[in-house]
Amino acid sequence: MAALRDTLRQGLRWAAVLGAGVLMAGCGGGPSQRTATAPATSPAASARPASPASPAPVPAPEVPAALVNAQGRLDPPHAVSTHEELRHQAALRLVAANPDGTYMGEVPAVLLAIPVLEVELNRDGSVRNIRVLRRPGQAVDTIELAMAAVRKAAPYGDVSHLPHPWKFNEVFLFNNDRRFKPRTLD
Repeated sequence: MAALRDTLRQGLRWAAVLGAGVLMAGCGGGPSQRTATAPATSPAASARPASPASPAPVPAPEVPAALVNAQGRLDPPHAVSTHEELRHQAALRLVAANPDGTYMGEVPAVLLAIPVLEVELNRDGSVRNIRVLRRPGQAVDTIELAMAAVRKAAPYGDVSHLPHPWKFNEVFLFNNDRRFKPRTLD
């Protein structure tokens, strides 16, 4: 639920930034007047896109090609020392195991569906249980797509040395092509 709130807050922040940009573009005055109110060298100015029409490109996260071997199979997972590392490695494995069902570019402004899954693991990293934490209101079939992707990317490595419970949550950001991006990699 916290991940969903963060996603909504981020969307509202971008809407506010874009709305402010549209208002400023409609105001009279030349560039010198706008520069006086928000200098280009200020940290706040460099954190926002230059204009609503041309947001700064966001580099796509790199998915290591080393996760897939020459036969096209997933390599064994690396050892992880924290639940956060487990979650990150799981997201990378989801993308590597499902190259035709994922996208790595910018997340669209309007998503088709956002299912949220809780994945419980056995000590060897195999999937013990998958629980749906959030069902999308439309495109309910994306839940099954996400569950199949989780199973296909398993195992997630030996987790017996991590504190119990051996679980992680993932938010699946589905676009209109029914391809997903794990929120962890956004």
